[in-house]
Amino acid sequence: MNLELRQLRYFVTVAEELHFGRAALRLHMTQPPLSQTIQALEELLGAAVFERNRRGVTLTPAGSALLPEARRMLAQAQELPQLVQRAAAGEVGRLTLDFVSSADYSVLPPFLRAYRAAYPQVQITLQEATSDLQLDDLLHNRIDAGLLIPPLPDKARAELDYLPVLREPLVLAVPAGLPALNKRGKQALHALPALPALPALPLIIFPRAISPALYDAILSVFRDAGVTPEIGQQAIQMQTIVGLVSAGMGMALVPQSVSNLMRPGVEYRALAHTTPLVETGLAWRRDNASPVLRGFLELLRNEVRKTALC
Repeated sequence: MNLELRQLRYFVTVAEELHFGRAALRLHMTQPPLSQTIQALEELLGAAVFERNRRGVTLTPAGSALLPEARRMLAQAQELPQLVQRAAAGEVGRLTLDFVSSADYSVLPPFLRAYRAAYPQVQITLQEATSDLQLDDLLHNRIDAGLLIPPLPDKARAELDYLPVLREPLVLAVPAGLPALNKRGKQALHALPALPALPALPLIIFPRAISPALYDAILSVFRDAGVTPEIGQQAIQMQTIVGLVSAGMGMALVPQSVSNLMRPGVEYRALAHTTPLVETGLAWRRDNASPVLRGFLELLRNEVRKTALC
């Protein structure tokens, strides 16, 4: 069916005027071609839309059913240029974003608030995932971007771009009430004595395959202190690790932002010596030309510069 918007516009005008002559004047045309267009429309639809008699013009039941739909289609057609322009500017569409659990306590909430304020019509799909799974999703083009912990493997660097957004130290999460802790307050980052002075507790950590760099950085803190930790429980998510600490299952070294996760039975303490900095950054496919992603990256870069997160 080769239905034209012109035919619908002529039909709506005649339906509003209920007079072909007045409708022709509104349309800046003569009456014969208007009548021919309406006849062609009726033939196309297979039903009469106007009843013509000596008393004038009235809508048929078919015409009455067509009128609101014709108005809706014409209104949508008028909105198309603006819709296309907004899509080209990244103001509408969809963004799929993976994130490591630690980002949920640091950079993710403020970034999402800023992005939502700037692009309220973009639909954001979020999924928590470990860095290794994010890299697989990115390389197979299943997501637009991922907040992850570097480094990127050689194969990933060949296809992905990367922007660092946060660097932070490691802090110790320990069960509350340990005698060696300075009791100046709970859930605060008070300095601890050196690691060897702490009671021997199993280390709760994630599997090395998930994020080798962070795993090695954590163990390097103990190695530099001359301590060989006993590896106890392993968990994938930071909230699970903190939950195991609260249950008295051991201690953990976590990025400082995880201390925002308040859990009864857990105290976060800064170490007496400098720790390696844990980096969180955004990775995305270099060949992803999505305007939505482009807008997200522009906003993210501005937020990083403004807040000096990196």
